[in-house]
Formats: sequence, structure tokens, C-alpha cells
Amino acid sequence: MVEDPKRRIEERHDTALATRTKPAVQRPPRFQVILYNDDYSPMEFVVQVLETIFHKGPSEATALMLQIHRSGMGVAGVYVLEVAETRVAQVHREAESRSYPLRAGLEPE
Repeated sequence: MVEDPKRRIEERHDTALATRTKPAVQRPPRFQVILYNDDYSPMEFVVQVLETIFHKGPSEATALMLQIHRSGMGVAGVYVLEVAETRVAQVHREAESRSYPLRAGLEPE
């Protein structure tokens, strides 16, 4: 029995898998939001900022506030650039509304 070459080619096409390569997706760069210690902003205010703006729990916010107080600065969170800029602006707006000099900044992760 002789096999038909056209049929063999058709059979190969039926079993072939169509594959598509996914392009490599890079994660956007992330930035640390840093809170800086000052001698005038009350500790309770810093804890409130960490709880409301950075969504920290009460114990985590208190521990982070103490770290900022002792070392001069601390990382409040790590975000993509736009979110980090928004959080810094929120900190400054909240501090200025209460006449406190609390400052925040960004650093690449």
C-alpha cells in the first residue's frame, strides 16, 4: 500500500501546535517612601499618618514611628512612582494642615 504524500502533509498540519511567544514584561521601578524625623511633629501624629495614609496597623505604625524617631528616618512603604509621589504629597498636605514640619521623600528601591 502506497501512502499519498498530500495526506501525510495534511495530517502533520492537523497535529501541529500554534505557539506564540509572550513578550517579556518588565515590572515598573519601585520607590521607597521615606519619612524623616523632626523635633516638632508629635509622635501620635506620625502614627496617625502611618495608619491613614500608609494603611499600617496600630502596632506596626507605632514600631515604625519609633524607628523613625531613633534613626532619623524610616521606610513607610514601597510603591510605583505615581503612587509614591501621591503618598508623599498626602503626608506634606496633612502635616501642613496641622502646621507640623513632617517631611517625606522618595528613593529608588
